[in-house]
Amino acid sequence: MRPSLPRLCWRVPALCLLLACAVVCQLSTTVDPMTSTPGTNCTSVNATDCEACSPGTHSNNDTESCFCCSSGFCVNSSDCVPCASGFYQPQGGQVTCLPCPPGLYTNTTGSVMCQSCQPGYFTDENASVSCIPCEKGHFASQQNALQCEPCPNGAFCNTTSCTQCTMCPDGQESLAVGSIECSLCRPGMYKGHGDDRCKYCKDGDYQVNWGGERCEECPVNHYCPSPDIGPILCPDDAFCPAGSMEPSYCMETFLSKDGESCSPTPFTITILVVCAVVIFLGVLYVIRKQRLTSERRRILGFGPRSPLLHTKRSSSSLYGITYDAEPVYAGW
Repeated sequence: MRPSLPRLCWRVPALCLLLACAVVCQLSTTVDPMTSTPGTNCTSVNATDCEACSPGTHSNNDTESCFCCSSGFCVNSSDCVPCASGFYQPQGGQVTCLPCPPGLYTNTTGSVMCQSCQPGYFTDENASVSCIPCEKGHFASQQNALQCEPCPNGAFCNTTSCTQCTMCPDGQESLAVGSIECSLCRPGMYKGHGDDRCKYCKDGDYQVNWGGERCEECPVNHYCPSPDIGPILCPDDAFCPAGSMEPSYCMETFLSKDGESCSPTPFTITILVVCAVVIFLGVLYVIRKQRLTSERRRILGFGPRSPLLHTKRSSSSLYGITYDAEPVYAGW
């Protein structure tokens, strides 16, 4: 007959004491499902022997066991503490909270994640509790921005938190980056659609207003010496076609304006008549002189081929010898 357990314990005291201790230890180390966080590696630990809780857990005096902190909390020496503003913790059972990286922030405690800085805002520090708006003349077009960019040439932003810069309207420009306003084009300059800056009017055009969008051609019968000067009436004795920078005059003294062309002055006409008479008289004189010369030669007997040979000779004698008074050339 097999002896019963009490009789066995009485007979073997040491064995019974060992079994009793095993049962008590098993009951005290049973995990409470309500105090454990799913998805973590936390384990309940018997606190009756004053053992320290493992990292990521803390003691509970009610159950005399250790349990995990949930996400958004971290563990100090005695309890779960919510993550401070600027910090977060996406997992449970962690001993520290994580700082929000640049471009992200959180302004609440116990955060499990950080929020993105929206376009027009930025943050370049860790553990930010808020995002900083872009200052005037700067913009941030994307979220999670680490910094704001200055507006480029030809654009501006006159408010904070700009998500993009605005192009300067026609007749205005901005020559520096980070501009908060545009400046008007000066007289003599213009800026049309598609231009990035003000330009000078071409020769013969004018623009006398501030903020001009285009230049005008100098009209007929006017001249424009400078693009920033309005049309000036052309003098009566000058010509000024469209786009003239200065009046055009006829040659003084000799020519004068006659409608759309130049005509000779009375003085010029007189000079021309006198010159024509002088030339005519000169021609008559030359012709008459040639006729008289030809007639004299014919009378003196000069032939056309031997003009120096006379047809009549005069002879003289000296010492009884007859000789010609003038040399005779027979020619070759």
